[in-house]
Amino acid sequence: MFADKLLTCRDCSSQFVFTAGEQEFYQARGLTNEPRRCPSCRALKKAGEGQGQARSGREMFDVVCSSCGRETQVPFRPTGARPVYCQECFQGARAGSQY
Repeated sequence: MFADKLLTCRDCSSQFVFTAGEQEFYQARGLTNEPRRCPSCRALKKAGEGQGQARSGREMFDVVCSSCGRETQVPFRPTGARPVYCQECFQGARAGSQY
C-alpha cells in the first residue's frame, strides 16, 4: 500500500527517505503531513540544536525502534541485548503493562 518516498529536508536541503513503515506509522496515528526535516535535523531541533546532545547535556545515540522501525534517539548506548523503542512505543508498552 505504501512505497518509500524521497523527500528534501527544509533545513539542510539534503534528501532523505520517508519509508513505507514510517508512512504507515503516521497514518495509524492520524498524522496527515509528511516530515519536512531529515532525521538528523529533526533530532537537532528536538534537542534544541544541541549538536547531538539532549537538553540536559547528555549524549544521545541514534537507534531504530524495535517496534515500529522509526529512527529515534536515546540517552544511552544500546548494547543489542534488549530491544530499544521510540518514545511513543515505549509509552504504549508501558501503559499496557501493569506495575
